[in-house]
Amino acid sequence: MAKYEPVLLKRISKDNSDHIDSYIADGGYLGLKKALKDMSPAQVIDLVKASGLRGRGGAGFPTGLKWTFLPKDHPGPIYLCINADESEPCTFNNRVLMEKDPHQVLEGIILTSYAVGASKTFIYVRYEYGDAYRAMERAVKQAYDKGLLGKNIQGSSFCLEAVMHKGAAAYICGEETGLIESLEGKRAWPRIKPPFPAIEGAFRKPTIVNNIETVACVKQIIDLGADWFKSLGVPPDPANPRDAGSYGPKLYCISGHVNRPGLVELPMGISVRELISEHGGGVWKNRKAKGVIPGGNSMGFMTEAELDTKLDFNGPGKVGCLGLGTGAVTVFDDHTSIVDVLYNICRFFAHESCGQCTPCREGTAWMFKIIDRIRKGHGRIEDLNILEEVGNQIGTMPGTTICGLADGAGWPVKNAIRKYRSEFESYIKNGDKKVRTLNLQMSHH
Repeated sequence: MAKYEPVLLKRISKDNSDHIDSYIADGGYLGLKKALKDMSPAQVIDLVKASGLRGRGGAGFPTGLKWTFLPKDHPGPIYLCINADESEPCTFNNRVLMEKDPHQVLEGIILTSYAVGASKTFIYVRYEYGDAYRAMERAVKQAYDKGLLGKNIQGSSFCLEAVMHKGAAAYICGEETGLIESLEGKRAWPRIKPPFPAIEGAFRKPTIVNNIETVACVKQIIDLGADWFKSLGVPPDPANPRDAGSYGPKLYCISGHVNRPGLVELPMGISVRELISEHGGGVWKNRKAKGVIPGGNSMGFMTEAELDTKLDFNGPGKVGCLGLGTGAVTVFDDHTSIVDVLYNICRFFAHESCGQCTPCREGTAWMFKIIDRIRKGHGRIEDLNILEEVGNQIGTMPGTTICGLADGAGWPVKNAIRKYRSEFESYIKNGDKKVRTLNLQMSHH
């Protein structure tokens, strides 16, 4: 790949990169001024639609199209909710943007609010993100002081109020209706849809929910144009009429058993193998990868043989993964037990299920109990079939739950068993050496 110059991460290593004066000195808020002066909200929406931008939060829904779902000529108010909950394990791209370049994010938020006609934006940040929350809070105050938020922004008729909101650290608040319920002060139980948030969202008013990285891309599209955005990434697959393409830059997190964990910005469509070897410094300790989680725990696994898969919205699905997810790539080496990896994932989802839907509440708990029993050396071969069956029967795709958490919980389970079944069977038949030793010690007491 030719050398790519970062855009979203361009400013993060500068001194005072989080301060408004530094941002304005680098050309910040010029795009907002241009949009308010020369573009109607409909023109902003058309530009974002033309760019092919798809949501970076996990689902990959076309952003401009989502904006058009708002009811026409609604008397208001219309709200914009910014999802900065970022609860997917090993995902930290939103955190870096908020901490290091909050005004890029805020300019994207203001532009998005202008496009959709929102008079108030709620910036929902997860509780653990103290530095990110404070950076965004300072940015909001600085923007108010400069007349970039509030009444008649930049002398226009556009008015916008920005409200910071701290979540209570629940994975389920990454789901847009769970986020809205939490924002309203209620338990974060996802809502049955329809009505979708664009029709009836926060406080029963039309609401758009967008992710931090998505609105940062909106800012860049206003500055650099739709043609620039479409020049990066992967065009639609002509054999797949449902593929909307994977355009633009993407922030990829690299973590796990690599020599250089971190965050990189690259055009959509880099292969997992290239990302690990070129940008992650390869697998640590001169070992080989046993597998990779391509976009957060809920996406499932790729085996070493599948690492040439492209990290775009279409690629991971071709090898049985749920999708691209957040683009958070987690590597585990060939010395790692797949049983341990799946145990951690099942424990996470059993803890994070909100409990509203019985199949998810019970399914995640039972998958964890079964994998825990296998890990302790008491597994049976038929447990693998039970795990696969539970994984297949919970979620929105089989139509048994309100939100997709159960799909995300079940996918890595059935995926791991299909791709690493021989290792699970060997573990069940022969046990793990550590487990056998522990059992022996316990039997002597």
